[in-house]
Amino acid sequence: MKEKVILAYSGGLDTTVIIPWLKENYDYDVVCVCINVGQGNELDGLEDRAKASGAVKLYIEDVVDEFVDDYVVPCVKAGAVYENKYLLGTSMARPVIAKRLVEIARLENATAICHGATGKGNDQVRFELGIKALAPDLKIIAPWRIWDISSREEEIEYCKDHGIHLPFSADNSYSRDRNLWHISHEGLELEDPANAPDYDHLLVLGVSPEKAPDEGETLTLSFEKGIPTTLNGQSMKVSEIIEKLNALGGQHGVGIVDIVENRVVGMKSRGVYETPGGTILMEAHTALEELILDRDTLAYKKGIGDKFADVVYEGKWFTPLREALQAFVDSTQEYVTGDVKLKLYKGNIIKQGTTSPYSLYNESIASFTTGELYNHKDAEGFINLFGLSLKVRAMKQGGLK
Repeated sequence: MKEKVILAYSGGLDTTVIIPWLKENYDYDVVCVCINVGQGNELDGLEDRAKASGAVKLYIEDVVDEFVDDYVVPCVKAGAVYENKYLLGTSMARPVIAKRLVEIARLENATAICHGATGKGNDQVRFELGIKALAPDLKIIAPWRIWDISSREEEIEYCKDHGIHLPFSADNSYSRDRNLWHISHEGLELEDPANAPDYDHLLVLGVSPEKAPDEGETLTLSFEKGIPTTLNGQSMKVSEIIEKLNALGGQHGVGIVDIVENRVVGMKSRGVYETPGGTILMEAHTALEELILDRDTLAYKKGIGDKFADVVYEGKWFTPLREALQAFVDSTQEYVTGDVKLKLYKGNIIKQGTTSPYSLYNESIASFTTGELYNHKDAEGFINLFGLSLKVRAMKQGGLK
């Protein structure tokens, strides 16, 4: 029997070409594995395409809820945002995909895993770190770092030469990655940072703020221990909440980000991300934490969130550091419970009120009206001590002069 290779299969041109290439160059039986993390209709027709290209088997694995509950939710709790803008849509999905690829490899007794990520991107790092952490004995094959194919035209010609005729064209289009949390866009006019994005051509999940309705829409999200539980009073899974928020946010032009980011491999890359539901969730979670977390914890958690984002972006999910960071974050979420009301309007998310049984906001203290818990006279002694080092320094410098 031939050895087996597990191919991370999307059904696109790149991974379709890889099937005959693997058979020709390694004489493997190719087992395709498509991991469903919420790509929608991109999964249609994959089985016929994989078999027509020479695969012996195709798995379509639905891990949407695992992706959301075990990877997305921890990032929401952490407030993990890479370089102040990117909500980690692609980054969060890669470890759960790597995990399932390894599981199928064990099931099929395969000797290798192959992916179609390019030699310039982050995904090669994320996939391979995940595989190495979970299955260090498996061989990893990355065709884009090996073969001499350099264009879509050459890929299509390679298929034709091997008797594979598929409905792909060589026309230029954006490079996209989609899951339940977001969709990313790269290429075409975006490759020049001087160009404005062609939103009429580009957007998939929603509209630009200019084309959003003139009337806003209000919604209420409820959280328990940092986890979203209800939308507008209706209990549902987190994946269902994200799906509904994607529709609402997209309709109102929410969650469109144009960013030049620093890739792991050292280059800068420009892309546009649509994350309507995720942007709303992150905003609501942040609003709730403002009420509940004390000053020191909130400030320290901000640094932890930034580090968490770096770890996820760099593909280091299956590491002791990520586990330790997540343990800290989870400890901060014990009382992050309450309701957040927001208004969506032309790309904006506007607070409409936040409540929690664990709120540290005390109107008696914060009000301009003097309350029992705060004496204005106490501030004088506090300021004297708080500014003592500044005063001593100024006196010393004045004396030296």
